[in-house]
Amino acid sequence: MFTILATSRSFGDGDLDLTAQLESLGYVVLRGPSDHDLAALAPLLAQADAWIAGTGPVEARHLDAAPGLRIVARYGVGYEAVDVDAATGRGIHVTNTPGANSDAVADHAIGLMLAALRFTVDGDRRVRVGDWAVRRGRELGTSTVGIVGFGRIGQGVARRLSGFGTRVLAADPFMTDEQITALGAEPATLASIAAESDIVSLHAPGGQLVADAAWLAAMKPGMLLVNTARPDLVDETTLADALRSGRLGGYAADTLDGDTAGSHDSPLLAADLAERVVITPHLGAQTVQAIDNMGRIAVENALAVLEGLTPPNPVNTVPVRPVVSPPRNSPKVKDSRR
Repeated sequence: MFTILATSRSFGDGDLDLTAQLESLGYVVLRGPSDHDLAALAPLLAQADAWIAGTGPVEARHLDAAPGLRIVARYGVGYEAVDVDAATGRGIHVTNTPGANSDAVADHAIGLMLAALRFTVDGDRRVRVGDWAVRRGRELGTSTVGIVGFGRIGQGVARRLSGFGTRVLAADPFMTDEQITALGAEPATLASIAAESDIVSLHAPGGQLVADAAWLAAMKPGMLLVNTARPDLVDETTLADALRSGRLGGYAADTLDGDTAGSHDSPLLAADLAERVVITPHLGAQTVQAIDNMGRIAVENALAVLEGLTPPNPVNTVPVRPVVSPPRNSPKVKDSRR
């Protein structure tokens, strides 16, 4: 009997009851803390054959507490929090769920653009205190939007913008100009995006700084910057200075440096910037459909490894272990989209 540990807060919270499905197939499902506190998690890791992990850290010390672990199935796309080398050295598969939340995040990026362009959040605050003064915004269809990172989410944003008639620029070091053009955007560089864009939407992977002092100094005055990707893509202190000077017209994001742990100290949350800053609490991927997709794909990866098969979405390469006992009923997870 295999045991699956799930530590993502939203696992099974969509339309799919993944826990019930797994238990009906004979698996034991354990739930653990999403912050991956080792003291609380160690007794559960000791029992786990598969770990469906959320955004908390997965370090060597966690893996050492899980002698029977075969797979860390990341519930989401990013796996920066996983020590992949430590997992590989222990023969543990690491997987992710590419594309599971792309549409949800692309929708949210468009929503943030519209909210910032039309001062929606600030308008709501004002009305609640009796202030009906008008702030004039801009129309999305008349804007030039630069997309930094033209993967699944960036492409989804471009498709949505096409309905507004927006001019779209895109920069991605892993794509040719021909590929970008074929997907409906104009090939661009980071420098040309800064100089020409009314709005820039960040969809690049973390671990790099895009919006630094030099880039902001070269940007088109009054630009709106949207970040539904990673907090380390921007220098928050420099952004706050650019907002105060008026050079940066606004900032809308689904993430902050430190996130829930330390984001209350972010300079972007200063009271004097509230009119020009919109921040949401990592809800870009929080749709019923995205939750179902992430959970379903994570489970499919876990079950493949437990059945002695290569997982469909590998992050690392390790030998597939033979199945200790025959797979039960060839388990498959139902897809809520059907």
